[in-house]
Amino acid sequence: MVLRLSEQQHAALRARADAEHTSMQDIALRAVDEYIERHSREDLILGLTDRIKVDYADALKRLGE
Repeated sequence: MVLRLSEQQHAALRARADAEHTSMQDIALRAVDEYIERHSREDLILGLTDRIKVDYADALKRLGE
């Protein structure tokens, strides 16, 4: 995989890596991990919410009355 960054993104990533005394690749990998974790969690929550809406449709309807 090749990641193409704009000049501004490259400069910002380089500055962040220098500030953290780490590599640009390490920061990019952490960002990918965080993205995957955040979206996986959101997908789980949305799935559970949909299930609750179905399982408790009658109760939710009564609460809305």
